Amino acid sequence: MKLLSLKYLNFLLVVYVTLFAFACKKGSVAEVIPVVENPPKSVPRNVSFVGPSYADNYISISGWDQRAQWNLANVHDPTVEKCGDYYYMYQTDASYGNVLDGHGHFPCRRSTDLVNWEFRGTVFPDVPAWVKDSLNNKRARMTPALPPIDNPTYGFWAPCIRKAGNIYRLYYCVVVTNPIVGTDTNLSWSERAFIGVAESADLSTNVWTDKGMVVCSEPDGVVSYIRNGPNDWNAYFKFNAIDPSFIITPEGQQWLIYGSWHSGIAALQLNPATGKPDKLETISDYGVRIAGRGDVNTNRWQALEAPEIIYNPETQYYYLFLAYDELSVAYNTRVARSKTITGPYLGIDGLDVTNGAECWPMITHPYAFNNHTGWVGVSHCCIFQNPDTKQWYFSSQGRLPVGVPGIVASNAIMMGQVREVFWTSDGWPEVMPERYAAVPQLAIDTVALRGNYEVIMLNYQYQIMQKSTTLTLWSRGRATGAFNGKWTLDSANKILQIGNQKLVIRDGYDWESSPRGATLTFTGLTSSGVSVWGKMIY
Repeated sequence: MKLLSLKYLNFLLVVYVTLFAFACKKGSVAEVIPVVENPPKSVPRNVSFVGPSYADNYISISGWDQRAQWNLANVHDPTVEKCGDYYYMYQTDASYGNVLDGHGHFPCRRSTDLVNWEFRGTVFPDVPAWVKDSLNNKRARMTPALPPIDNPTYGFWAPCIRKAGNIYRLYYCVVVTNPIVGTDTNLSWSERAFIGVAESADLSTNVWTDKGMVVCSEPDGVVSYIRNGPNDWNAYFKFNAIDPSFIITPEGQQWLIYGSWHSGIAALQLNPATGKPDKLETISDYGVRIAGRGDVNTNRWQALEAPEIIYNPETQYYYLFLAYDELSVAYNTRVARSKTITGPYLGIDGLDVTNGAECWPMITHPYAFNNHTGWVGVSHCCIFQNPDTKQWYFSSQGRLPVGVPGIVASNAIMMGQVREVFWTSDGWPEVMPERYAAVPQLAIDTVALRGNYEVIMLNYQYQIMQKSTTLTLWSRGRATGAFNGKWTLDSANKILQIGNQKLVIRDGYDWESSPRGATLTFTGLTSSGVSVWGKMIY
């Protein structure tokens, strides 16, 4: 019996030594001996960081008398430029309950950190006088001539702020909302829109010199301004003069990019000395189309607007950001690029957006992480850069969805949102999922990445919010859930790769958790141009 036991022990020893030697040769005992893996736990980061605490539902402080508490409440169609130590943000005259009415036009606020914003009043106390004069001069010259409108009604929309040399130019839009004929909006289009420009030497003074009209909506004579009932969507204008964006090319040319819905997006060259076109005599003087949606030759009501244009010197492309679909829910952001200012602008799939191809990639879309109502209307963006760090940012409004329980007119809640922008290796912008909160950036290693995440695939669905699914990053490089496969980390560049999908990963802020706190966030683009958003959950 003792001899048998010794032989048995010797046998086990030989087996153990053989297995150990094989494991050493392979480099890991774990590759030979199966290990039952416990679910990974997400490890909190930046635990002492204190981020923004202002509520997304700001009804309790929405009034004009409470504007000192607004921060980014009541922001719509923002535009941002830096002057001195401050970023200045200007916007459309839009607010919950219309509390801005009677207090001037084009509200302004400023911030040193892009997180905390101070309300600074409005640019104009009254309607610029030239708008009514220009309107009625245009009406008098129409065929047949139209009578003047004595008391026009106005909307004040979507400014664009840019520095040009030593001055700051604010391109702004004033819309005349009266029907062009009669009083029935079902039988007549509303009157035209005007883009004007004002200049300031120092944004901190909020002192502006108005320079008057730059361009206006102009009919091309192809279709009538009389509608054949409410379902007649033949567009009246060649280019609708709203949503200006301004750019100075590397060669020093100045261009205004503008347009909404009617016949596409226009590029209009400006005189650098005046910031205006040299002439507006024929319809060809109003610019050339650089983007459309659908058949641009027959479709005169195209669901795109809010062009924003930048030039990225690192990629040497012009990027044209566009808002697709209607504002209240479906708004989403697309982007195309071109080597020349007037196009053609191509999407990530190589198709020609200038001639009406659907634009990809899509970098924002209605979405909802867990523990929050989610956001819709996330578009009409401005793209700007920190002049010191060269970091790019995306800013827009977000609206709460329609019918949120307990919030009256919830879709009228509009919160300004700022997000960081990164760039793929082949030169396409990717927007971070969570709003910027100046979270300190820590080193990231594979241990820090292990844990559980919410992931949103921003697939295009009209008026439908994209909801999150789960992702788990296990030890030994295994991913399950939203992505399945092997994951790796490029720690130097902070790139998480799961299979073939690359994701920029950064320390961010979980605005949906309660309490809010720092977390890891990531963004990426699929090869077909679908954005991937994610954040670690605890």
